[in-house]
Amino acid sequence: MLSCKQVTRLASEKRDRSLSLRERLSFRMHLMMCAACSRFDAQMQFMRTAMSRFSRGETPDREDR
Repeated sequence: MLSCKQVTRLASEKRDRSLSLRERLSFRMHLMMCAACSRFDAQMQFMRTAMSRFSRGETPDREDR
């Protein structure tokens, strides 16, 4: 079982590289049991999406505010 520290590292790394099957399974299993790491992963995805949209010059939608 992965620790929260390991999962937060993988949450960041999965944005830059493909995780191995073992890493993906361990990561998902941990997220099913840990609300804090699930929130962290969702926040990482939100920030990546927001920064990508910002770099393209897109403005936030009304419902995003």
